[in-house]
Amino acid sequence: MLLYSSPSLNSFLFNSNSNSNFLSKNHKSLKSVPQTLRVVNNNDVDAFTEKSGYLFELSSSEADSLNDYDLKKIAAIYKRKPFILLRRLFQIGSTFGRWLAARYIDSITEKSDLMFKIRAAELRQILLELGPAYIKIAQAVSSRPDLIPPSYLDELSMLQDRIAPFSTEVALNTIEQELGSPIDMIFSEISPEPTAAASLGQVYQARLRSNGQVVAVKVQRPGVQAAISLDILILHFMAGVVKKAGRFNSDLQAVVDEWASSLFREMDYIKEAKNGLKFRELYGGIEDVLVPYMYLENTTRRVLVMEWVEGKKLSEVKDLYLVEVGVYCSFNQLLEYGFYHADPHPGNLLRTYNGKLAYIDFGMMGEFNQEFRDGFIEACLHLVNRDFDALAKDFVTLGFLPPTSDKEGVTKALTGVFQNAVAKGVSNISFGDLLGNLGTTMYKLKFQIPSYFSLVIRSVAVLEGIAIGFNPNYKVLGSTYPWIARKVLTDSSPQLRSSLQALLYEKGVFRIDRLESLLSESLRARTEKALVKSQLEDNDSKVAVKQILSFTLTEKGAFVREILLQEIAKGLDAFGLATLDYLTSMANTSIPFAASSSSSMTEEDMMNLRTFRRLMLILSGFQKNGGSPVELKRTVPSKNQNMYSEEASLIFYQFPSVEEILPILSVFPELPPELQQQLLLLPADLAGRLISRVTARTIRRVFL
Repeated sequence: MLLYSSPSLNSFLFNSNSNSNFLSKNHKSLKSVPQTLRVVNNNDVDAFTEKSGYLFELSSSEADSLNDYDLKKIAAIYKRKPFILLRRLFQIGSTFGRWLAARYIDSITEKSDLMFKIRAAELRQILLELGPAYIKIAQAVSSRPDLIPPSYLDELSMLQDRIAPFSTEVALNTIEQELGSPIDMIFSEISPEPTAAASLGQVYQARLRSNGQVVAVKVQRPGVQAAISLDILILHFMAGVVKKAGRFNSDLQAVVDEWASSLFREMDYIKEAKNGLKFRELYGGIEDVLVPYMYLENTTRRVLVMEWVEGKKLSEVKDLYLVEVGVYCSFNQLLEYGFYHADPHPGNLLRTYNGKLAYIDFGMMGEFNQEFRDGFIEACLHLVNRDFDALAKDFVTLGFLPPTSDKEGVTKALTGVFQNAVAKGVSNISFGDLLGNLGTTMYKLKFQIPSYFSLVIRSVAVLEGIAIGFNPNYKVLGSTYPWIARKVLTDSSPQLRSSLQALLYEKGVFRIDRLESLLSESLRARTEKALVKSQLEDNDSKVAVKQILSFTLTEKGAFVREILLQEIAKGLDAFGLATLDYLTSMANTSIPFAASSSSSMTEEDMMNLRTFRRLMLILSGFQKNGGSPVELKRTVPSKNQNMYSEEASLIFYQFPSVEEILPILSVFPELPPELQQQLLLLPADLAGRLISRVTARTIRRVFL
């Protein structure tokens, strides 16, 4: 008999002491399983059925009308059932009221610390009695160890995968009714008890008769649709009251509607199976990511059959590499394809026994359209680069602020909110801290959380919460930004290219420091299991140069390559002028009584020369003085421009030496043939640009 060992409903785990042959050795065909074994052998009581079973009574027509979320239909149904509505309101008010009263008595009798664990356990029991809607809210909260006291965290975490199952006899009858055949015609073997249970259903291990594959069979709890419908109706009403009483800017009822829609989709197992197949197609090919196969032909609205997955919860194994894999996969979900897992609590993320990250439970998914994806990327880009004026515009685009907002006031407020958060560097930016800091000014700015964004926030915040559980210093935004930087540099989206152009050219001045930051961050976007740490400096430079060239010479790097060629041509032109000035100066010093000549270089030429030097250092993989960015400040020209001559001479002598540029040449044989060919074409392209620039300048100086 398969033991119920408190794994996640959707993880379908064996007991950690079992082996892969457990089912075949211990499970007989259903025909030979005694009827008594069909009843759950578990000491826990199904509190939801016991305390809230009165909600289950809906006619078949009423149940069918609630297949999709429709608040008007829900209201119409319970308008005809006023006593059930009143009974539910009384149940919610009395249970929470008693608990809050007990907490208040603890505080005035100074027993809060003593009773803390007891009250936490009582709260978990209350949520179990009230059912799925409240359990789902608690699951999201329990994924943030940085926000919840440990005692409450321990108790609420149990709601992720330690919920008493309902009757197995009811579950097996549901399977037969939904699939339209006796169970032994579909499965050659099935576990007599559920392997896991959660808020919406429970899971059995089985073997398909058709192909012999071991599968997980998820069966929906009776009554969840009726209970969730009524609770959402109540929560929607309460959200309206809270918004009016608290004068919130955000449309709380729209947020409830968004969450409710996703919850109703989660209750439809056919949609979940299709979501799983789509998720597998989009992300199943990512290295070390496992997405189980869905058997759509054996799936109905209330029964789901999918590939069996064995492993442990990611939060229990403390695998930092798989957390990074999860960050990369989440980046792809949110910002590449816009189809994302909106319920990534610890019970839905597993480390398989062969070291892969398994995603399961695809009932609650979200979609992020292209406009908002680009807007989110731009907001991250502007936040990291402290361009708060552009960030204010991004917030309007994303729907966080109304178009009529005072842009200057918003920019000033955002600067005050985020300045300190980003001052420590992108790798130290906490998503939770950003939300917390922003919350203090939300009301003043008329800031609102768009309904579509509530699931995005949940997805990102939960992922960071899982990582914080075993690495308190983990920052999900810091880990995601390298992938954002790479996307900004390579994406063909006109909106992102325009943003990149605006970011790199501030008031017409090329910001080489920003390009360097993007390039260096994009090179961190990798998820290899083992990175060589003990490399010599020359090898480090060589690796960096190879990565930069491999990126800029590809089709995806064409836009950045165009910018680099343009700036290098400007730099070579300025370098030529500086060389001419230097030779002229040397000639004048060798001639007695010769008048000193002024520099022919302009302020723009000096800027181009500084940028050129910086580009050469970047491309050579070598950075002096620890690679601190050069500040591109405009200098005030002196009357005779001797200052330009002196600065040009200084920069001239600081250019990388031949030895420092060697890494560029030494990686040439290691590049793929197509990239070598592309690299060989660059000198001719560069020469053409340089000739055009020199010719245009000569014409201007001669004729204008």
